[in-house]
Amino acid sequence: MKQVDFEGVGKVVLYRLNGTIHATSAFCTHYGAPLAKGVLTADGRVVCPWHGACFSVCTGDIEDAPAPAAIHSFKAGVVDGKINVTADPSLTLKSNMSRSPKLLSTGVSGSGKSVVVIGGGSATFHAIESLREHGYTGNITVLSQEKHPPIDRTKLSKALITDSSKLEWRTAADLKIKYGTTLRTGVTVTSVDTSSKLVVFDGGKESISYETLILAMGGTPRRLPISGSDLENVYTFRNVEDSKRVDAVAQEGKRMVVIGSSFIGMELVVAVAKRGLASIDVIGMEEYPFQSVLGKEVGHGLQKYHESQGVKFHLGTQVEKIIPSESDPSLAAGVVVNGQTLPADFIIMGVGVAPATEFLKQSGFQLEKDGGIKVDQYLKVQGQDNVYAVGDIAWYPQQQTGESRRIEHWNVAGNHGRAVGKTIAGDPQPFAKVPVFWSAQGQQLRYCGLGADYDDVIIHGNPGEMKFIAYYVYRGEVVAVSSMQNDPVVSKASELLRLGLMPSPAELREGKNLLSIDISTTSSKPRVESL
Repeated sequence: MKQVDFEGVGKVVLYRLNGTIHATSAFCTHYGAPLAKGVLTADGRVVCPWHGACFSVCTGDIEDAPAPAAIHSFKAGVVDGKINVTADPSLTLKSNMSRSPKLLSTGVSGSGKSVVVIGGGSATFHAIESLREHGYTGNITVLSQEKHPPIDRTKLSKALITDSSKLEWRTAADLKIKYGTTLRTGVTVTSVDTSSKLVVFDGGKESISYETLILAMGGTPRRLPISGSDLENVYTFRNVEDSKRVDAVAQEGKRMVVIGSSFIGMELVVAVAKRGLASIDVIGMEEYPFQSVLGKEVGHGLQKYHESQGVKFHLGTQVEKIIPSESDPSLAAGVVVNGQTLPADFIIMGVGVAPATEFLKQSGFQLEKDGGIKVDQYLKVQGQDNVYAVGDIAWYPQQQTGESRRIEHWNVAGNHGRAVGKTIAGDPQPFAKVPVFWSAQGQQLRYCGLGADYDDVIIHGNPGEMKFIAYYVYRGEVVAVSSMQNDPVVSKASELLRLGLMPSPAELREGKNLLSIDISTTSSKPRVESL
């Protein structure tokens, strides 16, 4: 795999795959990463080095989210010992890196079939794309509580963007005209009548019938059950309106307290760190931030970075209460921790989300203890006719163990949507993707796999210097990998986990380098394609 200049103006990537030369445009359509620095596999996948997006080398089509669009595929061959690529030079420019999807249907046939999607996030966007890419001809209707089309929600906590139009993957007009999709925004679903296949919304004033239903509501931010948690300047964070609120108050000289030392809260800390706040205090229950996911050593390394930026941590503790202001009792003035009051002009409560499934309790759905919904390998809700659940709400079986887990990752939701779209369109697609996520923490943190129950961590590098690879081990096998400043190690790890070719902990302790493992050449093809 190699990136080369094209006609002096653009760039293409050349691939030698099982003796055949292929060529594509050079940049990932997600955030523009150079694909030549990613990972190539012998079964024809090229994986972005940054965020796990994946494309077919042969066609340019999307293989995995979060890619919002395909890449260009160009004619290539060998003539007189030289590689020849035939392409429109304009399509080799980074500014034209995205290819319009090859939609087998736009839903204009009036087939009488219908899909209703409840929710407007990543899973919804990718489900629409996948349904049309795979030839679904029925009507698609989206019922979303939010006031805009599906957006790149990950940028909210990382950059505090407040204009939804800058985050939209597709406009409402594009969804209607190109995808035959009706988008209903600002809609609150109140119940689902599965016997008559009706979705009821806006307090019973309206309803819509469905043939197939996709539940994609995502999560609702939790609030701690403590005194003062409902005061006006105590914010949770999930949507554009939340971003607007935090952006407005996080100004020079203000005092910020963050309850929760995991990803959403700490991404917001990074987002406001250069704004000249008077103080930033972070409260966490664990000994180190991110400890349950990343381990003590990595958590400690990230803590040292944040402390170098002026953040003060209060760890291994719990919030006692939030106290109101004496001058205005509707506002919080501080957070009490271990008898000490941390002064606050505003408070971020980043303590996780709960599945947004309250309205399903009265609709005959069996919910798990946390409010999630159990699904089968096709993401179909058990005991329901033509109902699927995807994203943050779905308890789905894991490929290697068969146990069900609910995973709140942006990539998982997107890939759920793509799988369900293909299944509903008539080509059943069992879900078997490796979870991937990323986070802005001074440097870009990458992570893949299922490491929640790790019992050992192998570290290469130094988390204190924000440059490391961490391997998470469970019962003698590596089940997850995280890294900083070591791309494309996590992209390679995700493919090794997918293929069952991850080295053993013993090999890694002896210094085995994941990037040295061949999964792209002809000699590796039998191993790759047999898995």
